[in-house]
Amino acid sequence: MAVRTMLIPLFPRAAYFPDFLTPAAGGGGWDSGADAILSTPPDTVLQEVEMLARVSGAPPWAPRLAETETRTEFVRVLRAYYDAVVAPQADHVQATLEAERCLRTRALLTDGIDGLLRSLRPTMRWEPPVLHVTALGDDRDLHLGGRGLLLVPSYFCWGSPVPIADPELPPVVVYSVLDGMPSVERVPPPAAMAALAGVVGRSRAVILHACTAGATTGELARAVGISAPAATQHTSALRDAGLINSRRAANRVLHTLTPLGAALIRADPLAPAAGSRSGVSG
Repeated sequence: MAVRTMLIPLFPRAAYFPDFLTPAAGGGGWDSGADAILSTPPDTVLQEVEMLARVSGAPPWAPRLAETETRTEFVRVLRAYYDAVVAPQADHVQATLEAERCLRTRALLTDGIDGLLRSLRPTMRWEPPVLHVTALGDDRDLHLGGRGLLLVPSYFCWGSPVPIADPELPPVVVYSVLDGMPSVERVPPPAAMAALAGVVGRSRAVILHACTAGATTGELARAVGISAPAATQHTSALRDAGLINSRRAANRVLHTLTPLGAALIRADPLAPAAGSRSGVSG
């Protein structure tokens, strides 16, 4: 009931919802984000609620969020929703975000800022010096003025990227990690455990360890000393067992560990000894 009456009206799938509900401090964890919501100045809360009312429509009780007691109750509901819905999937969400981080970091290291921004297609389009963001119902220009831009990958942002609406706040664009380059669907646990019977041998153990920091198919082939087609066969088996995720970027596929794969690494008796041929060359 609280989700329908309290949360959904304040987080509509629309052109705007209040910026104070997605504080930058949230990057430091749940407690930091909750504290930031609770400490938002009442004037800021009222301004953003008024904007929500004009742009998307706001529930009649929304102005009471300026009151500490109402905001405390709202944060309590948020926490209950997180514990019931998000926390059970936290490992999978984190693995997906780590894969995204590997993907964008590689684009940055290989081709610089230009390569990173070009890699954001199709949700964003880089035409120097302008990054075109197709935001839901939004048509405006935002001049950075040397402030930089924070890109925030999100597991829960579906469809269009979401820019921070207030031009006075640090420029932020939240975008979906599930659009454009979707991860391979996870195998249900029973199927994953059945498939583990085929995941044996040192080559696959080396591949798993190489995937810890993310590796392309070509890099895995060089790490093990096998052909690219043979590496593809190994990654297919590991992916079917639910041990790795694979994401395509242009003409390359990046492989990263799932939570199940990471757990296997921690208990892996086949871990290559230090100095053995297990590193990934560039």
